[in-house]
Amino acid sequence: MARYTGSSWKLSRRLGISLSGTGKELEKRPYAPGQHGPGQRKKISEYGLQLQEKQKLRHMYGVTERQFKNLFVRASKMAGKHGDNFMILLDSRLDNVVYRLGLARTRRQSRQLVNHGHILVDGSRVDIPSFQVKPGQTISFREKSRNLDIVKEAVEVSNFVPEYLSFDAEKLEGTFTRSPERSELPAEINEALIVEFYSR
Repeated sequence: MARYTGSSWKLSRRLGISLSGTGKELEKRPYAPGQHGPGQRKKISEYGLQLQEKQKLRHMYGVTERQFKNLFVRASKMAGKHGDNFMILLDSRLDNVVYRLGLARTRRQSRQLVNHGHILVDGSRVDIPSFQVKPGQTISFREKSRNLDIVKEAVEVSNFVPEYLSFDAEKLEGTFTRSPERSELPAEINEALIVEFYSR
């Protein structure tokens, strides 16, 4: 399945979660889109809840179905809790680390920065958003890309960098100091439902 390119605001309202991370999508109309959106009281089956949780997480990180499933399988081969490993692998993607460092305002924007070759990992250009960043690796910008307006705006409004990252605003450089813990990742996601979905 190709990556979703429709309205992210409609999708946010349908899933009941802010995919941009700003919360603006749900401020005025915190219900599903369409004429039957307000006051809907559909009873969702167990399968429906599992599917909804999977779609919520997949669209939050902006990955395709195939990438999502492949990461899930990879997480199953790691030591520890399957769901936790899966969340950590998702959060270690290069596009997500760029977003978490505050170098982009949304994950879509960070993916575009990576795709267009603006990002360096340990001094080498990496243009693959799904690149898995390892602890100790440094994320920075190419010299020519440091003055991009979208980057300056993102850094100005960013006011939180997770503890597993370190960031130098002067150099526009961040380090992935360690793998994140589950408590530092999105609390609104119930990954146990996703594990159940794929275990059917």
